[in-house]
Amino acid sequence: MTDDVRADLAYALDASRLMGEAIEAAPDGWQRRTLRRSHKRVLMLVTRQGGKSTTTAAKAMHKALYTPGSLTLLVSPSQRQSGELFSKVTDVYNAAGAPVPALRASALRMELQNGSRIIALPGSEKTIRGYSGVDLLVIDEAARVLDDLYYSVRPMLAVSDGELVCMSTPWGKRGWFYDEWTDPEATEWTRIKVTADACPRITETFLEEERRKLGEWWFRQEYYCEFSDTVDSLFSTDDIDGAFSDDVAPLFAEEEAEPEAPSVSDHITPLSL
Repeated sequence: MTDDVRADLAYALDASRLMGEAIEAAPDGWQRRTLRRSHKRVLMLVTRQGGKSTTTAAKAMHKALYTPGSLTLLVSPSQRQSGELFSKVTDVYNAAGAPVPALRASALRMELQNGSRIIALPGSEKTIRGYSGVDLLVIDEAARVLDDLYYSVRPMLAVSDGELVCMSTPWGKRGWFYDEWTDPEATEWTRIKVTADACPRITETFLEEERRKLGEWWFRQEYYCEFSDTVDSLFSTDDIDGAFSDDVAPLFAEEEAEPEAPSVSDHITPLSL
């Protein structure tokens, strides 16, 4: 067995090796576990600069290389963010030595000789609806992706039984990402949470500086992945939820429905010929 074949086999069996080549370092424990396991539905709630984009880039490239004919979509709130994520995918591809030649490649798209495609798209429902048979759907900055877009992309996985990976930091107690993360009945999701103190590349000194500069609300959202009400909210989500009760009678009772008006046909006597 040649060295090239041996390396390709190692990549095929372990996607974290692809990532290791790209970053020229050993992936974190949570990254290795995420890439080595197959989960249909994944929510990644990860600190800023925690490595979530590189992790999903390695997963996307692994899917394209070792699932011939597969379609991977990378969805982000903006075209710039889509381009940034796609550039990480190409970094992984180049670091692995381009084991499958690329037929076509651009700033937002790659098609390999084995028929696999990776396409990065901005978060517009109009640009996304035309795709079907998606094998891997990655949603970046998911907490900032609108509900309508999320609901429109889910059906793309129906026939292919594809994977859905959503990664983000929090953005208040709102939106589909918050709902999915906090819903106890949504057991189909594998939830991964990584805070800044668990990332070996982020120092305590830096975190203390960020706490002073950003303020507690921003700091805990960006680095400790806490869903909090926005700073300009007049009432908290808990206060609003607590204001509703089935035990209190409504201030204005519903009036009884008025009797239905007789039909015009009730007053018409059929003519006898």
